[in-house]
Amino acid sequence: MPLTSAFIIPCSLFDILKMWSLNNITGIIHDWLYQTFSPTWALTFEMVIAGVAVIGLFAVLGLILVIMERKVSAWIQIRLGPNRVGPKGMLQSLADTLKLLVKEGLTPGGADKFLFNLAPIIAMIVAMLLMAPIAFAKDFQLWDLNIGVLYVSAVSSIMVISILMAGWASNNKYSLMGAMRSGAQIVSYELSAGLSILSIVVLTGSLNISDIIYSQADGWWIFKGHIPVIISFVIFIIAVTAETNRAPFDLAEAESELTAGFHTEYSGMKFALFFLAEYVNVFIVCAIGATLFLGGWMPFHIGNWEGFNHVMDYIPSSIWFFGKTFFLIFVIMWFRWTFPRLRIDQLLNLEWKYLLPISMFNLLLVTVIAILGWHF
Repeated sequence: MPLTSAFIIPCSLFDILKMWSLNNITGIIHDWLYQTFSPTWALTFEMVIAGVAVIGLFAVLGLILVIMERKVSAWIQIRLGPNRVGPKGMLQSLADTLKLLVKEGLTPGGADKFLFNLAPIIAMIVAMLLMAPIAFAKDFQLWDLNIGVLYVSAVSSIMVISILMAGWASNNKYSLMGAMRSGAQIVSYELSAGLSILSIVVLTGSLNISDIIYSQADGWWIFKGHIPVIISFVIFIIAVTAETNRAPFDLAEAESELTAGFHTEYSGMKFALFFLAEYVNVFIVCAIGATLFLGGWMPFHIGNWEGFNHVMDYIPSSIWFFGKTFFLIFVIMWFRWTFPRLRIDQLLNLEWKYLLPISMFNLLLVTVIAILGWHF
């Protein structure tokens, strides 16, 4: 069989994937709206579609990440995990969602009802705001903000307000203690996460997420930034694991000490909103990590290897982005089911005595590398 005919099927498959890529779909919708409606109404409909798409993405992420969490934990602990609802238990998270929908949402008698009900809504609003600058694929971004990295760092810090609000408004000492722990934890680990992000900003010379992605066209920063960028990446993963209250840093929700921490008194859909916000935040921080250190939607390129790079370009950019993001999510889940929970003093010692000094010295090294042009 001729060599050309042997590649007909794979190439046609790649062409189909490119045809149905996210940026092509959005282009078709954009053209149709502006041909059918006036510019004002077309822009309005685009915003509505974008909002509905984000809400739909939240729902899908919640279903996928919950079943992924349970399957990963089962795999690590050598057991089956969910295996009753749907094929191989894949619909278990849908059954859990239906259960939460029909449960009654109770408000404690001594609680501040307004703040108690507002806290989970703020958690979801912050998560939705963080979706704006993320580039899910090539030319597929809600808001290409020129200070995208600064925007993400600033908005993510608002999450602690919803946690403190939930703990205080619940009128429960366990909830308040969990909220105070979470506040100290998030504020502490934001420093190391921010310094890790700054190392990529220094190398790139831009706060724009698109610029950071395009700067990795000849290689991802984790490969061409030498050992300091690898150190930044490791510190970033540790810090965002703590920021999202994931084990082994889940002191805010320590079941053996604080029942459920800051959301002890929540039930029904209000609890579901906190639960969903946690998993969406895990997706967001992993998406940011994949964007800064692993090239985001950018395919894996090696210098001037034109043939290899051309083959990598056949894979749609959205597959690259989601593949890298879910790999980092798997790593964070691996942490949870491998390491024991730290004490609160150990958690704060790790940040202030180790991660923060290392991050500051590492940022200095990255600055020297950037000035002297020692990166690849």
